Amino acid sequence: MNAFLERMAAGERIIAVTGHFGSGKTEFAVSLAFALAALEREERLALADLDIENPFFRSRERQDALEAVGVKVYSDPFHGRNGSELQVISANIRAPLEDEGCRVVLDCGGDASGAMILNQFKKYFAPGQYRLLCVVNPNRPGSDTADKAVAHIRGIEQTTGLRVTGLVSNAHLIYETTAEDVLRGWDFTSEVAAKSGVPALCACCMKSLVPRLEGHGFTVFPIGMYMRDSYLDKKV
Repeated sequence: MNAFLERMAAGERIIAVTGHFGSGKTEFAVSLAFALAALEREERLALADLDIENPFFRSRERQDALEAVGVKVYSDPFHGRNGSELQVISANIRAPLEDEGCRVVLDCGGDASGAMILNQFKKYFAPGQYRLLCVVNPNRPGSDTADKAVAHIRGIEQTTGLRVTGLVSNAHLIYETTAEDVLRGWDFTSEVAAKSGVPALCACCMKSLVPRLEGHGFTVFPIGMYMRDSYLDKKV
């Protein structure tokens, strides 16, 4: 099993994912949910779409595919099916958080104000009961230096009162991403980890790049391209 995935499957059951706008946060969250489902363990799985600030990519748009493999999706009061732009969430999102037999991935807003939504669920985030992952992408203007990335992390922590527990490197350039981009992204995320004190857990890349990244001393987590057809690749 992938070392990062094994860590997620064996650890805290609430996995909240944040990251700067355009970092690939939603793609990572959806890929993680699919990967957990593929393990076929005897536990319930859920993904909750909490991203209601600048939600250009919506994990709720993959509801049918996720639920087909056993991942229950929670989002807005209309279950993501009315096509509206209402930036609201359903009270039902509390259900997987309260279900101790359910592992849940939370796709949160990307910056401090977007992550603020976690405040209404604070009672579920006792120390040792959650992971708060931050996706780091040096190719985005808001996180293109280590100091900016650290400030982004600190802003989320200050707004939510929660501690970011791990960093996920995702130096993607969509279909143009190379193995060298991933390696540079890992070096960058390692610098952010050193400055912030938050450990770097893995580097993301498309499955086709995985063989070229083995043996470099870090864990590679292959992600899909599940969200492409839902936005940038739409035919107009």
